[in-house]
Amino acid sequence: MKKGGSSDSVDSKKGSKKGGKKQGGGKKGGFDFNTRGPPAGDNICEGAGDPRFEDVPCFDDDGPAVGGQAGADVTAGYTGNLVAGHLPLTVPYYEAGLCPVNVHTHLGAEHRSEGQYDEGGSGPDEHRRKLAGEVRPGFQCHHYDEDDEKFTTPYDWKYCTGYKVGETYETHWPHSIFGDCGTLNQYQSPFYDGVLCNVGLFEDPLSDLQTKVGVQAQVFTLVNDEDYFYPDLIKGMIVDGDMGKDMAYYTGSTTGTSRDNEVCSQYTPITWQVDRTCHLISASSFDKMCADMMAQRDDMSMDLYPHGSRELVADDLTHDNQQRD
Repeated sequence: MKKGGSSDSVDSKKGSKKGGKKQGGGKKGGFDFNTRGPPAGDNICEGAGDPRFEDVPCFDDDGPAVGGQAGADVTAGYTGNLVAGHLPLTVPYYEAGLCPVNVHTHLGAEHRSEGQYDEGGSGPDEHRRKLAGEVRPGFQCHHYDEDDEKFTTPYDWKYCTGYKVGETYETHWPHSIFGDCGTLNQYQSPFYDGVLCNVGLFEDPLSDLQTKVGVQAQVFTLVNDEDYFYPDLIKGMIVDGDMGKDMAYYTGSTTGTSRDNEVCSQYTPITWQVDRTCHLISASSFDKMCADMMAQRDDMSMDLYPHGSRELVADDLTHDNQQRD
C-alpha cells in the first residue's frame, strides 16, 4: 500500500487569470500533496465484491438477453429501445442514502453527448497513437487547442500515472447504499468491494437495485493551468456553476472494456447520473485526487491510471428511461 509521503498538502489557492491564449505559461506543476493514510486496521469490505457475476452474451435468439447497459448516448432527446419498466434516481445520491465508494477514470468518454464529447472531438493525437492496441480510447471533447499552451504544456505528475494534458477523461464515482459509509473503509478498489461491502445486512438487496447503487459521471479535458484547480475530486462530481447542471439520468450497468455490444454486464440496473457538458480541469486536480486515493486505508493503486473505455452501447441495449434536468 502506498502510504508515506509528505504530511503537508500544497496550498490549493487558484492562480490568477492571465487571459487569452498561452495561459500555460511554461508551467510544469508537480505539487506535493499528502498521501499519509490512517493506521492499519480491519478492512471489512475487502473481497466483498467476490465472486463477481460473469459477463454474458448481450443477445439470444429472442433479442436482448440482459438488462440495460452503460455508457449510453446522453445527448438531449435521445432514448434507447430497451423497455426499462422503472426509473433512475434523479435526486442527489446522498439524499437517497448512497455514499461514494470509489473514484476512477477512463481514457476518453464512455458516454456520448453530441457537441460536447463525441466523434468530432480532438486532443493530443500522438498520445492515443502511442496507446494503440493497449487501451481502448473513448470520445473526446471539443476544447483542445494545440496553439494554447495550457493544453500542451506537460505536467509533472507525482501520484497519477498514464495521464496526458489536453486529453479527455471520463471520471466515475460509484455510489452505494451498501457502502461502509462514513468510515475509514468507505473507499475501495476494486469498486465492487465498496459497492457490496454491507450487502449481507439487507433483506432482498437486489430488489429495486437502481435505488441502491448508482454512478456519477463527469467528463473533463485536462489543462496545465491552476485557474481550473478543484481540490476534492475524490468526494464526487463537481457541482458548481455550469458543472453538474445539465444532467442525464438513466439506468444501465457497469462499464469497462471487457464489455461491448456482444458481451454484456450482469450488474444492472444501476442508476447513472451523467453531466452532459465537458469541462476544463487542471492536471493538478487529478494528481490531488490520486494522492487522496493513496491516503485511503484500502490499496487503490489499481485506479491511479486511466482505464480503457467501453464502446458506445447500442440502442437496443440502452434503456428507454432517460430523464433530464
